[in-house]
Amino acid sequence: MLKTKVLKMLSEVNDFVSGQQLCEELEVSRTAIWKVIKKLKEEGYQIASVSNKGYHLISTPNVLTKSEMANHLHTTWVGKEIYSFQEIGSTNTVAKELGDQGKPHGTLVIAETQTNGKGRRGRNWESPLGSSISMSILIRPEILSEKASMLTLVMALAVHKGIKEITKANLKIKWPNDILLNNRKVAGILTEMSAEPDMVHYVVIGVGINVNMDSISKEQAPYASSLKAETGQEFNRAELIANISLWFETYYKLFLETQDLSIIKKEYNTYLINQDKNVCVMEKDKKIIGIAKGITDTGKLLIEREEGELLEIYAGEVSVRGIYGYV
Repeated sequence: MLKTKVLKMLSEVNDFVSGQQLCEELEVSRTAIWKVIKKLKEEGYQIASVSNKGYHLISTPNVLTKSEMANHLHTTWVGKEIYSFQEIGSTNTVAKELGDQGKPHGTLVIAETQTNGKGRRGRNWESPLGSSISMSILIRPEILSEKASMLTLVMALAVHKGIKEITKANLKIKWPNDILLNNRKVAGILTEMSAEPDMVHYVVIGVGINVNMDSISKEQAPYASSLKAETGQEFNRAELIANISLWFETYYKLFLETQDLSIIKKEYNTYLINQDKNVCVMEKDKKIIGIAKGITDTGKLLIEREEGELLEIYAGEVSVRGIYGYV
């Protein structure tokens, strides 16, 4: 894509790039370059155009276009195919459709806003235009379907690490799929798959992050927040996605080595907000009170009962609440 290539060349130098150089390296006409520059300016990029000097990228908008995303990604396989939307029902839904169409491992779907974002148990996930992240990654792991739920925890570590590295914030993980900052949810993960008992066709891992939102809806305000609301800073969303994608590749590789969480379990438990704390586990009509003792190699949450009995709680079957509040 010519626009992506031009943007990459402009962003790699902190100076003017001549029109002649762009034409020669990209093997296109000056008219083609001029049209791309015009389009980039329309999208919010500040580009200085000076005769006999060329073009200089002054600033980039905080957008999630395909070109901007490709310019930030430094991954091996995540995002080799990118589908970018201004408005979409759900990135997970589109990613599943792409999975059915045979699109490759690592296909990335991103959107400026979702109209039907999905959380766990069918809950709605808000994604305001221009201030949040809605992304889904399509992967094709050669694993048994029973192992796919562990990928939610793999992504949780990637989201935690990817955000923390950029924001320097003290984030925590709430098993199995929430990322918290100052005890309030700023990100969630939803994993879906197409599979048969003995094989997985594909897995779609969706991530929603409240990034630069100034406020949260009345319904979510008691337990949710945004990175900006908690830190007082705005963050580049494409940079966050790129960093999360890079860390997902790292943790995914470690997961595949053993096809479980044994290698990354210790790190996950380090960030687990419920670790060694009293929790109330609500499973269907049952309520279990105990102390969270971290996750097992297969991603189950260990709960120690008062009498010393250890219970293994399966992801997807329970809702974990701290006894005195959301966490």
